[in-house]
Amino acid sequence: MATSRTDKAWGTQAASEHRWPASLAVLVAAGLNFVLPKEYTMGPPWVVPALVLVILIPLTVTAPRRVPNELRWHQIAAVVLIAIVNVANVVSLGLLIRQLVTNGKSVTGSDLLVSALAIWITNVIVFGLWFWEVDRGGPDERLREDHGAPDFLFPQMISPGCAQADWSPQFIDYLYVAFTNATAFSPTDTMPLSPWAKVLMGVESAASLATLAIVAGRAVNILG
Repeated sequence: MATSRTDKAWGTQAASEHRWPASLAVLVAAGLNFVLPKEYTMGPPWVVPALVLVILIPLTVTAPRRVPNELRWHQIAAVVLIAIVNVANVVSLGLLIRQLVTNGKSVTGSDLLVSALAIWITNVIVFGLWFWEVDRGGPDERLREDHGAPDFLFPQMISPGCAQADWSPQFIDYLYVAFTNATAFSPTDTMPLSPWAKVLMGVESAASLATLAIVAGRAVNILG
C-alpha cells in the first residue's frame, strides 16, 4: 500500500510557534555588535541594535506567534530583521579580514579572538534564523495543510517512529542545524534537500571557515 503524504513526518501541519525564541536570538546577535571593536562594525556599534529594535518591537507586539496567512508586512519585517544582522556580520568579517591583510600587526590577539567569536556566534544565529524562515516557505506556511515539500531532511523524517506522530521542527531545531554546520563545515544529521538550503548551508560553512581558519588562526599566531 502506498504511503500517503500525511503519513510522513513532514506531511503534517506544524504547530504554531511563539516568535520570542527567534526574537531573542536576533537581539543576542545584534547585541554582539557592542562586543566588536568599532573599526569592525557597520557604522557606530548602536546602529544595528537600534534598527533591529525599531522593527522587532512592533513586530513582536502585533504578531507574538507565527500563524497561517500571516500579514505580508509581518513576513517582510521578519526577513528584513535577519538580513540586517546578516549584512552587518558579513561587513564585520570583511573589515576584520582586511585589517589582518593590510595591517595585521596592529591587531591584538585578544581583540581578534573576541571579534572572531562574536562574528562566529552571530553567523550561527543568523543562519539558524534563515533555515527557520525558508524551510517549506517559513513558519507560517508550515502551518498550512498544503505546505510545500521540506528543504531540510531531519532525522525524525527518516525514522518517524522515534518522534511523536505530529512532530515538526521548531526554531531550536534549525538553530542546532546551523551550529553543527558551522562547526563541521558540512551537514551532520540534517540534510539540505532544496537548492536554496544547499546554498545557505554552503555560505554558512564558508563564513565559518573564514572566521575560524583565517581570523582565529592568525590570533593564535599573535598570542604565540
